[in-house]
Amino acid sequence: MTTDLADRYGAPPRWRRPVTVGVAVVLAVAGLTWLAWTAWFHSTPVVTSEVVTYEVASDHEMRARVDVELGADDVEASCRVRAYAEDHTTVGELAFTPVDGTNEVVIRTERRATTVEKLGCTAEGQPRPR
Repeated sequence: MTTDLADRYGAPPRWRRPVTVGVAVVLAVAGLTWLAWTAWFHSTPVVTSEVVTYEVASDHEMRARVDVELGADDVEASCRVRAYAEDHTTVGELAFTPVDGTNEVVIRTERRATTVEKLGCTAEGQPRPR
């Protein structure tokens, strides 16, 4: 005795497969669109910065040159640099509003510092420091 499963249990509706494929295509397109937007957004920051040089001016002062690239003229950014002592403790920190190009900054320290680290710059719409 041979039994056809469709006769026994009933066949699925004819519309189910095209609808399933359509939903999968819509979800794939939405996911790829989000991925492309995320990659573009994170690869084109509004503001970027880099510490070019630094020097120990005295036991209580460090000077640093920070190059900042602003994406547009009307961008209001905020940058932070931190000075460390020989034992790797933080001895000074400075937050400043940069201009596009080279920024010469002076960091006051509580004791002699040996290095300067760029914590990064942020702007509206860019909460992650760069």
